[in-house]
Amino acid sequence: MADHAMVVSAHPMATAIGVAVLRDGGNAVDAAVAVHWALAVTSPWAGNIGGGGFLVLRQADGRSLALDFRETAPAAATHDMFIGKDGRADPDISELGALSCGVPGSVAGLFALHDSLGRLPMARLIQPAIELARHGCVLSPLEAKDLNGCLRKLRLYSSRPNAFTAKDRWQVGDTLFQPELANTLERIRDLGPDGFYRGETARAIVAEMDRTGGLISAQDLAGYTPVWRPVVKGRYRDTEVISMPPPSSGGVLLLQMLEGMEGMDVRRSGWQTAPTIHRMVEVERRAFADRSVHFGDPCFTEVPVAGLLSDQYIAERLADFDPERATPSTRILAGEPPVEHEQTTHISIVDAEGNAVSCTTTLNGMYGSGVVVGGAGFVLNNEMDDFSAAPGVPNNYGLTGGEANSVAPGKRMLSSMAPTILERNGELFMVLGSPGGSTIPTSVFQVILNVVDHGMGMQQAVNAPRFHHQWLPDTIQAEVGSIAKQDSLRLVHMGHHFKARRPLGRVDAVLVRPDGKLEGGADPRGEDHARGY
Repeated sequence: MADHAMVVSAHPMATAIGVAVLRDGGNAVDAAVAVHWALAVTSPWAGNIGGGGFLVLRQADGRSLALDFRETAPAAATHDMFIGKDGRADPDISELGALSCGVPGSVAGLFALHDSLGRLPMARLIQPAIELARHGCVLSPLEAKDLNGCLRKLRLYSSRPNAFTAKDRWQVGDTLFQPELANTLERIRDLGPDGFYRGETARAIVAEMDRTGGLISAQDLAGYTPVWRPVVKGRYRDTEVISMPPPSSGGVLLLQMLEGMEGMDVRRSGWQTAPTIHRMVEVERRAFADRSVHFGDPCFTEVPVAGLLSDQYIAERLADFDPERATPSTRILAGEPPVEHEQTTHISIVDAEGNAVSCTTTLNGMYGSGVVVGGAGFVLNNEMDDFSAAPGVPNNYGLTGGEANSVAPGKRMLSSMAPTILERNGELFMVLGSPGGSTIPTSVFQVILNVVDHGMGMQQAVNAPRFHHQWLPDTIQAEVGSIAKQDSLRLVHMGHHFKARRPLGRVDAVLVRPDGKLEGGADPRGEDHARGY
């Protein structure tokens, strides 16, 4: 709880750095930039300078903006680059190694954000990350476990020894020193974006690609540009929902699912009861079916956002909804909306002036592609797997796609990230988002329902167990304890299928309470941390 400002992120040290920036007179943008740099050091499994992401900003005067710093396909990428000699998609090359790497967007995105709306000098914001990298971070039990689980990948796909492979096995309490990353961050501090996209660091990236068979060139790096985009907006009950547009599908999916719940008195039907879950699953499966056909990079394909979010279209999609029976996913196809021309981590921040930032950034998989740039000390993403290798072929998250999300040079791959901000009566109400691949929109969806319909506080809403459905496979993936036994049995009788799974997402969120105080919700599924003043 805090009176003035709040930072919620995936690591306690990164959160503390964000709060210190706010206390020093920085705004929410400054804090978000500093936290992102810090997470690249403290949480290299997802925090990054070798990946990309999306950010939604609501300024204190109510204006909202979205920044797309998603990775792009290299110029040498080809439509069928992930199709093997047998004519089938080969996940070994789309998910791991140098061919899976997209052109990183994080550094350019941070500078675009800061140059437009930041207040403190960039050197002030990046220096804490440099010091963390040089002086080391002590590994927690979860960090040691995750790093050990990826050591084989990091050794197999990197061409040079690096900080992560310095030990055969990491122990709790070991210190991870990252001097090469510290040097890279210093070049960025001193030279700006050119310290990454040109010069010594760019040469190191291209050299790593040459050694490991990747496609990213010096021209790809020098030509990368983030994009400011208009946000997508919708209403749910008495709140306005502001989220990320394509090439992220997450914001539109979230708004589709929320609109699909408007016709049900969720508070009356009860939290995670069989009728509530049934309706949520049915709207989820229809939204994800639409994702498989209609979504892609808007610079390459027309995404009918307005049509997908129209009241009439949502009503048509639910016309065959049966409150007593599950609709098999084999009977659900993408709809025909009217066309109108027009391992990830999350940060949620509210500053003392009322500016709010919701930012989700990713390498895609845990430690991304497994490729650590020799001499530069950072992991490259494996975002090329988020393209559709072939129509109907699932990616690492089980998501299928079509031609709209096929590989093309310079194209941004589709995402599920959903950084989101809610207003109530024209005032800031909630800031939230999550990592988790395909489970991101449904995690954000459930937390919003927990607060708006079920009256939970922020931390309670984040803590509450979750479930997920994404059309294909036709299964409700549920955390242990998320659904009572009697409700599970009723749902099975209705035709639903279940699969137990590990924790879903790591939602980081801030709620503005009726008394004006800020309540941070840091997800206990990770080592996330909320702090304010």
